[in-house]
Amino acid sequence: MSTAAPTATRTGGPWSPDEFTGRLRAVPAERYHDRHPFNVRMHEGTLEPGELRRWIINRFHYQRHIPVKDALILAKFDDSSLRRSWLRRIQDHDGLVEGEGGIERWLRLGEAAGIDRARLRSGTEVLPGVRLAVDGYVNFCRLGSPLEAVAASLTELAAPGIMRTRIEAFELHYRWIAADGLSYFRDRIGQGGRDSEEALALVIAWATTRREQEAAVAALRFKCDVLWSLLDAIDHGPAGERP
Repeated sequence: MSTAAPTATRTGGPWSPDEFTGRLRAVPAERYHDRHPFNVRMHEGTLEPGELRRWIINRFHYQRHIPVKDALILAKFDDSSLRRSWLRRIQDHDGLVEGEGGIERWLRLGEAAGIDRARLRSGTEVLPGVRLAVDGYVNFCRLGSPLEAVAASLTELAAPGIMRTRIEAFELHYRWIAADGLSYFRDRIGQGGRDSEEALALVIAWATTRREQEAAVAALRFKCDVLWSLLDAIDHGPAGERP
């Protein structure tokens, strides 16, 4: 799967670095999933416990595939220093040892919300639309160019903001979830800011033609669509929650 820029004839030279950066930042500013009705309701505090648990279960399917997509991206790099730098993203989620990392922290979020680890890990409640969205993103990183795969990760530009909003919302509206269950969100504030700035520098350096720049913007739009589609599936999922 590839979301290379449209094949129509292009005119004009490459955008300046400032204009290109502005166009990239504009994508999550306009299309990030913090605007999705489900996330809006989450942050307003109007989700029922069953809805929040459904989100935690289905979002875990995405979380557990983050190191998979990052391994696919890392394999595209022919520079050892770049591979070492990108490896940190895998370690952030998988941890350096058992019991650490973002996946572990998401499991703790599930436990804080009353979802045991076996239920989360089983994946039996993951909705078809969520599987399709996650598979689409993983395959994009598998088959796309290094530029496209890295550009797609730039949704992280908006991650620190949504994490701060989410922590505030959970502490205010969902006090039945223990505070130590929010550690994933707290850690992603710093990690997301760091990762997005590093990826942005790579994209700016690599995309030297207008075609490459437009492909990078298209890849970022695609990733925003993945996150939006994932929430669409969760929002329209089954109303009930199994015991």
